[in-house]
Amino acid sequence: MPDPIIISGKEFAAGLRGRLAGAVDTLKTERDLTPGLAVVLVGDDPASDIYVRSKGKATVKLGMHSVEHRLSAETSQATLIGLVDELNHDPAVHGILVQMPLPDHIDSTAVISAIDPDKDVDGLHPISAGRLAQGLSGLVPCTPQGCLLLIKHVQPDLSGLRALVIGRSILVGKPVAQLLLNENTTVTIAHSRTKDMPELCRQADILVAAVGRANYVRGDWVKPGAIVIDVGINRMPGENGKDKLIGDVCFDEAVEKAHAITPVPGGVGPMTIACLLRNTVIAACRQHRIDVPDI
Repeated sequence: MPDPIIISGKEFAAGLRGRLAGAVDTLKTERDLTPGLAVVLVGDDPASDIYVRSKGKATVKLGMHSVEHRLSAETSQATLIGLVDELNHDPAVHGILVQMPLPDHIDSTAVISAIDPDKDVDGLHPISAGRLAQGLSGLVPCTPQGCLLLIKHVQPDLSGLRALVIGRSILVGKPVAQLLLNENTTVTIAHSRTKDMPELCRQADILVAAVGRANYVRGDWVKPGAIVIDVGINRMPGENGKDKLIGDVCFDEAVEKAHAITPVPGGVGPMTIACLLRNTVIAACRQHRIDVPDI
């Protein structure tokens, strides 16, 4: 069996950002259009703060318009939705992302539903989900889109392949399953109550693990020659008191069986922000009725 392909999301994301930078430059010089992304953070969650800063830096680095709104944890739901409505009507903002999680007193579903679907660059609005389910053009959740791009980087034609998605969340599991279905694969969604999980995994040509359990998928579950996409990010105690990141797939075992596999870290993770920026460029083009560039 040939050596497995270690799918570097870090390298792929860098290439994607390069293509996006070229597209942004063309839009600015030829169309006088600067794609704009607004990110809203409510509260002071440290992980969310780091993530928002990273998004802002990445947006500016590509020459895009970046807007950040940081609100206190006591902000009311009405105030937050009012801000979202302002951003919906701001012509300089083409994409809106409200960072999750929100404080307990705010209904995240109500906030997501308040976002203009054409600016829903997180792809979580019910209309975005409906468009995806019907195979229509729309904005797709970033991490699932990143998964699909990495899979097709290894195997461009997925028609007829068997895919297993472990996890049924609206953030990853359900949308990645729909994306794979739209690629004409035969999709099974597994979850915490699924029986015979190892046997289901052994039948999958494409295995996407998004269950949130460290080393859940063992090597002898993997079909020889399968493409394995590990979405899991589990923080575990490491050496010298520092946490280490562990995926949902036992990498050292699975790499012996897989044709291609993503590592953790450096696999799916870097794709999320890159796909967020990609969605923003797509949204800007569609709002101005411009052909979307090949990105």
